[in-house]
Amino acid sequence: MTIKDTVKKYTNELKQVTHIPAKEVEILMLHLLEKNTIWLHLNYNNEFLKEKELANLVKKRATNYPLEYIINKASFYGEMFIVKEGVLIPRPETEFLLENAFEILKDKKEIQTILEIGTGSGIISVMLALLVPNIKIIAVDINEKALALAKENAIKHNVQDKIEFRLSNLYENVNEDDIFLCISNPPYIANDYKLPTNVKYEPSNALFGGNIGDELLKDIIKNTSERKIPYLLCEMGYDQKNPLENYFKEFNVDSYSFYKDYESFDRGFTLKFKI
Repeated sequence: MTIKDTVKKYTNELKQVTHIPAKEVEILMLHLLEKNTIWLHLNYNNEFLKEKELANLVKKRATNYPLEYIINKASFYGEMFIVKEGVLIPRPETEFLLENAFEILKDKKEIQTILEIGTGSGIISVMLALLVPNIKIIAVDINEKALALAKENAIKHNVQDKIEFRLSNLYENVNEDDIFLCISNPPYIANDYKLPTNVKYEPSNALFGGNIGDELLKDIIKNTSERKIPYLLCEMGYDQKNPLENYFKEFNVDSYSFYKDYESFDRGFTLKFKI
């Protein structure tokens, strides 16, 4: 069977789990062949020799198992990152969080110490290390599997000398007193929220933030203020703007702003404390 006919055959099996079934079949084929899209389209009429392996991958994807876990990679901010089961999959909306941090850091002449809480696969820390020349990053997580993966991604992008990965529950193992900015995409979903089927394959400790959902966010805000760190940037849930804005009033805040994601939902904030 040709590549073209194979794509047609397996597209129908993915129509219930994705709005781009043909594209995902091609991605799975490229994963098996270790080729790029240009090669695939130039060879569309050639024989496809790995149909059995493809059938197994399509069957797995048809259960709503994440594509990124199958191919072990995901794109973020124009770069490719290693992705593995047990660690949260990068989301496009987190690019806004990254860009807001970059705007604060881009013109700094002296080396700034940055803390990332809940680094996951390391995408934020790695990208900041790539984008900002004068930077030192401490990236923490409670998940040892996540830290191992984040280190892999740092090595892949040759920024391992700029990032120290550390096992820590929030600020627990962070004692530095020169941190300029803290950045975090913490768990912020309420514990009783019913997740879509595909998200259920991702680690719950990277998704659920407490009974209400904003408990960890509030803990990070409180600890960042107490440690006299000038900036805090966080991603948040779409319905958490008002309660967090009220919570800001309990601290010595210089200024703050919220931002929206690609779907125009409230998605995060930049908070500057008076130091």
